[in-house]
Amino acid sequence: MSHSVLEAQSVKLLKGVTIWFTGLPSSGKSTIANILGRAFRKWGVKSEILDGDVVRTNLSKGLGFSKEDRDINIKRIGFVCHLLTRNDVVAIAAAISPYREIRDFNRRMIGNFMEVYVQTSLEECEKRDVKGLYQKARSGAIKGFTGVDDPYETPLAPEAVCETEKETPEESASKVIARMEELGYLQIQEAAV
Repeated sequence: MSHSVLEAQSVKLLKGVTIWFTGLPSSGKSTIANILGRAFRKWGVKSEILDGDVVRTNLSKGLGFSKEDRDINIKRIGFVCHLLTRNDVVAIAAAISPYREIRDFNRRMIGNFMEVYVQTSLEECEKRDVKGLYQKARSGAIKGFTGVDDPYETPLAPEAVCETEKETPEESASKVIARMEELGYLQIQEAAV
């Protein structure tokens, strides 16, 4: 798949939407989200990225990693996405969000919602882990780490699947934008040849 969609001359946002990236730690969620954010800025489309790590520092400081605290964190991200989406902004959430029930809760609250599963094997995520979190989890230094000793519940019917072991981040971002157009959120004008 080429990433010609990223080279489109212009994109018109037809209605606000939340793009919810979910996947294991180090699967590539933030990388793809940032590519989308740059593309939307280039096109003049209002968008905002809510990255899980940044949100934990600013919006959810003090929360731990128990199931209850994770659920609260994901609901907070969802509420901000809801506000942005209803004001015709593309809200891009990049959060592990391991539990299906809370992702589905946010889908119902937000309405215009695209779940994007960033599908990456556990082995590949461990190779990519620049923070060394998987190694700490495997050694027992971190408890309740998603994918190691806490479950990750795979989406059942995501609007898009990014296979980051087979696609470049640009190809994954292009796939998400193409799907947004299919679902009626965007109108794309291709670059002149």
